[in-house]
Amino acid sequence: MSYMRNEQDIRSEGVYYSAGLRSYLAKVYNYMALALGITGAVAFLTVFFGLFQVIHSSPVLTLVVMFSPIVLVFYMSYRLQHLSAQSTVTIFFLFSTLMGLSLSYIFVVYTAANIARAFFITSIMFGSMALHGNSTKKDLSSMGSFLIMGIWGLIIASVVNLFLGSGPLHFAISFISVIVFTLMTAYDAQKIKDVYYRYNDGSEVVTTKLAILGATNLYFDFINIFLNLLRLLSVFNNRD
Repeated sequence: MSYMRNEQDIRSEGVYYSAGLRSYLAKVYNYMALALGITGAVAFLTVFFGLFQVIHSSPVLTLVVMFSPIVLVFYMSYRLQHLSAQSTVTIFFLFSTLMGLSLSYIFVVYTAANIARAFFITSIMFGSMALHGNSTKKDLSSMGSFLIMGIWGLIIASVVNLFLGSGPLHFAISFISVIVFTLMTAYDAQKIKDVYYRYNDGSEVVTTKLAILGATNLYFDFINIFLNLLRLLSVFNNRD
């Protein structure tokens, strides 16, 4: 295959990728929005129909609900090449359903007003950073490496605080997490475009799989911003 292309070929390819990229990004964000909707609906219905008490009456069932979404994501990532597009989509929505079961506690612990405020603020922050990541020409890969190290630091601090039970440390972890995952949104939004240009072969199967992976990353960014903002808002309201 020759890599020598004339100017017309390059222009044509650019048009193709511009149209293809727009379609791909729409698919990514549609998948993510639908997954968030499923998670929210399942979380609410779990509490509304009393399933929350059933789940948390059994330590084993509680652990299964907590860790099964993570297991599914690892399975999907590891087996991605061997999965069909439909299987990948099915696993993704099963994951979002299980996340709804796992996150149903927010409707028990927090007020509806705080949940609504946190969701509204998260949507603005997430949307702004995703737009920046999609539009900026600056390479954010170096920022990504720094943020990933920050996430590992937050995980370690959270594990330590399970034993310390420190309120100020919990507040600090939540505050830093909001900053880290907000910035991570821009990095992941740009990475989604890079992955498209690097791995897309024009087939619907590959595009769908890449879109699901991108939607999963952005989903985690949104959820982490939302949950940590919810904790912070709860702390501020308790001080009033």
